[in-house]
Amino acid sequence: MNIKSTVFSLLLICSQGVAANDQLIIRADKPGAEIQPTMYGLFFEDINYAADGGLYAEMIKNRSFEFPQSLMGWESFGKVSVRDEGGPFERNPHYVRLLPSGHPHKFTGLTNEGFFGVAFTKGESYRFSVWARAVSDRPSKIRVELTDPASMGETQVMASASISIKSADWERYTVTLTPEATVSNGRLRIFLESDGVCDLEHISLFPTDTWKGHENGLRRDLAQKLADIHPGVFRFPGGCIVEGTDLDTRYQWKNSVGPVENRPLNENRWHYTFRHRHFPDYYQSYGLGFYEYFLLAEEIGAEPLPVLSVGLACQFQNKDMAAHVPVDSLQPYIDDALDLIEFANGPADSRWGKLRADMGHPEPFGLKFIAIGNEQWGPEYPEHLAPFIDAIRSRYPDINIVGSSGPSASGDKFDYLWPEMKRLNADLVDEHYYAPETFFLTQADRYDNYDRKGPKVFAGEYACHGKGKKYNHFNAALMEAAFMTGLERNADIVHMATYAPLFAHVEGWQWRPDMIWFDNLNSIPTASYYVQQLYSVNKGTRVLPLTLGGRPVTGTEGQDGLFASAVIDENDGQYIVKAVNTSDSPRELTLTFKGLKRNQYMTECRAITLSADDPDADNTLDNPSRIAPVETLIAVPDKASEVSVTLPAKTFGVYILK
Repeated sequence: MNIKSTVFSLLLICSQGVAANDQLIIRADKPGAEIQPTMYGLFFEDINYAADGGLYAEMIKNRSFEFPQSLMGWESFGKVSVRDEGGPFERNPHYVRLLPSGHPHKFTGLTNEGFFGVAFTKGESYRFSVWARAVSDRPSKIRVELTDPASMGETQVMASASISIKSADWERYTVTLTPEATVSNGRLRIFLESDGVCDLEHISLFPTDTWKGHENGLRRDLAQKLADIHPGVFRFPGGCIVEGTDLDTRYQWKNSVGPVENRPLNENRWHYTFRHRHFPDYYQSYGLGFYEYFLLAEEIGAEPLPVLSVGLACQFQNKDMAAHVPVDSLQPYIDDALDLIEFANGPADSRWGKLRADMGHPEPFGLKFIAIGNEQWGPEYPEHLAPFIDAIRSRYPDINIVGSSGPSASGDKFDYLWPEMKRLNADLVDEHYYAPETFFLTQADRYDNYDRKGPKVFAGEYACHGKGKKYNHFNAALMEAAFMTGLERNADIVHMATYAPLFAHVEGWQWRPDMIWFDNLNSIPTASYYVQQLYSVNKGTRVLPLTLGGRPVTGTEGQDGLFASAVIDENDGQYIVKAVNTSDSPRELTLTFKGLKRNQYMTECRAITLSADDPDADNTLDNPSRIAPVETLIAVPDKASEVSVTLPAKTFGVYILK
């Protein structure tokens, strides 16, 4: 874990001498529900430039000239034309032709602005690649540069290299660039340096130091932050983008696999959704596609959970049923679901399993879960979902199917869909709640009375949106920690939970709060990130009963804003208590363990606390470690079955006892 560690010993204070002591009773002899390995995880959606310009490490915008405005993201100079006949890639037909300027002191070339700039670090290496061909009889040569337009030095050029293009056939050329300075808002520049004509396609720039060294790779710092959470499940590729503003622009997984150069462009559902935060150049290159998502899930140890269209476009944006696929025309969508399962799990000699193998992964990914639909509602959703369930159950009976309870955590849509999900025998139901503090303070007992015989719960999208404070701040994270004690206590019904959204670029965000913020060179975990990490790393294997005055600790009347849950990790014999003090006063807690075996006592207690000097603040790029977990070691006397701790005001505490 990425925590600040301050280790010291504290003498125990006798419980009789502590004023207003709250005795939490933990029944060590009554282990309850198994905590699923998928309990705490990640939800990725391509919003806030989370994919292109974010997790996907490609640094060039519109690298294949397929944006509706072919040179969006580029500035051309000299004799440059965009062409679409005779290119090397069927689904990305456009390319550029560079002709000599006709004068020794005039130049032909291109400059790319990247995603909020092309950022690079001194001494690091970057791989430039391009598909190119020589068109005329004369050999062609291009010069590639990393530049700093704002440089006050003698040159803007921070790194450069030349490439000779000799073949009349399309070939891939690569060169490594190592800049001599760190630049946050640079550019990629290409000059034609010969009298020969050349064509260029799929112009790409990646850091060589990607996550796990993959060539079509991910930004290492962002992927590492995901791995550091130790997630149990990874849901992708998003929510609303799966639906699309219309069906033509929904996310289609088959377009996101195969050779990266031939994956077609897709319009991002978020690029014009908010006029007050407008990004008309926000598209999906599909460079980060389903193969890369599956591979990332495997590498961070999470179960993959892909989400597919149910044939309904975004219902917020489409009120007319004519925008959706009729139920009797759903077969291509159902085939997409069945083919995806084959892509993930099929043998290497099956049609879609072979594609996976050809991409570099002969062994199956071991897919266990699939979600059909996102925030759909009304009778049209179960009508559309039913044939998917029938088809998947028939061919792949072991796959767990995730349905939806709609866009909110209560109300008519929610009340209608839950019984429908039970009728259709969905394995899990996805609940979403973006809500203010009052919701998270009153919902810790939300799942206490859910039907244990029905589908399990996937808390698929949630975050505390502070009233009048929708930005990230510590108090919102504290509310989330309080609420999550109820998820943990009800682990028999809640099998998955994922905060949302995951990523946000500081210059390209449309939605907040978010778990991880970044610019082109740096990234910061928020307080909400640390809450998720502390739960995931300390999830244990079974729930233990924990009570205060004979009742679960859910912040209700008489408990004064205190929340708590307990688990045992049977792998290493640890007991873990999570306690959240949402009040303005410290709480003296006695953690009393009942039912320990004869001659079994506590010998060690570690406390990890998360708090803030200002509850309205959070980590920023300028102050990235203002809020972080702090670890302390509490001395435990001989033959102790209870431990007294002080939980400061507005603090989340995790107590790990052996």
